Amino acid sequence: MRPLAYDRKLNRAMQIGPHKIEPNVILAPMAGVTDRPFRKLCKSLGAGMAISEMVSSNSLLWKSDKTLRRIDHEGEPGPISVQIAGADPNMMAEAARFNVDHGAQIIDINMGCPAKKVCNVMAGSALLQDELLVGRILEAIVGAVEVPVTLKIRTGWDPDNRNALNIARIAETSGIQALAIHGRTRADAYRGDAEYATISQVKQNVSIPVIANGDIDSPAKAKFVLDSTGADAIMIGRAAQGNPWIFREVVHYLETGTTMDKPSLEEVRTTLLGHLHNLYEFYGEFSGVRVARKHISWYSKGQRHGGAFRQAVNQVESSAEQIQMINDFFDELSAQEGLAA
Repeated sequence: MRPLAYDRKLNRAMQIGPHKIEPNVILAPMAGVTDRPFRKLCKSLGAGMAISEMVSSNSLLWKSDKTLRRIDHEGEPGPISVQIAGADPNMMAEAARFNVDHGAQIIDINMGCPAKKVCNVMAGSALLQDELLVGRILEAIVGAVEVPVTLKIRTGWDPDNRNALNIARIAETSGIQALAIHGRTRADAYRGDAEYATISQVKQNVSIPVIANGDIDSPAKAKFVLDSTGADAIMIGRAAQGNPWIFREVVHYLETGTTMDKPSLEEVRTTLLGHLHNLYEFYGEFSGVRVARKHISWYSKGQRHGGAFRQAVNQVESSAEQIQMINDFFDELSAQEGLAA
């Protein structure tokens, strides 16, 4: 049966427990990327929900600076969704309680990360190989907290073992309240193209909300994925790096069928500088400058002479130098734009 075409009146919101996710366009959790400054920025530009970087279930790490930053949700609009990772049911249950105590309103479980350092300890997408363990983990977490619990997976371990439907049924039985599926297997990592047939199959066979993820990098692609899978929402990850405007562009397209203008150079500059200010404040000068480098690279991608700019700006050690170089770069781009007009 072909899924119904996307209808903005029917599908502009998704329910997770008591939380109405509107619009149904979500920022995917990404380690090293979806910190509080980036989550707040994407929410301000149209994301209906933004999921945190994953927090380890290892309690020995909970007092580290990294974890303390990852559980810092001050000033962040809800719902606050925090992703946890691990392979031991009891430790995962305790991690869920820990994060709820620190402000999480939704607990998301990572069974989708393909990184070797995660899979080598049988966490992330490695768990898809052990369906019995998956069930034990899900039941332990759902039983440990009063807030809704969601799950993120891949389509399977490798192309010969696409067991997303089995995992989805286990999730539904365990009390999981929404399921996000990345359209690749663990073995695929990020190679090749995402496939959506498996996501469609899952959507047609479970009653919990399904969120489609993988290669959604434009408004037209967002509509295609919603149409072809029948999913309740879409999740955008890498395409938001350096392009947080993708959320408002997707929402606008889904609601009107028309394409928004891309942000002006001045809006890109203003947004980037605001983002960097928040990074410096959140991480402090030393770490903030270093975290900022990847974001500056993403924002400048595709701009004229962007490669030379990135090489130069990555050498500076202070926030003042970063900001000065960014202003000089955009002044030059604006001057060239004026000459071409």
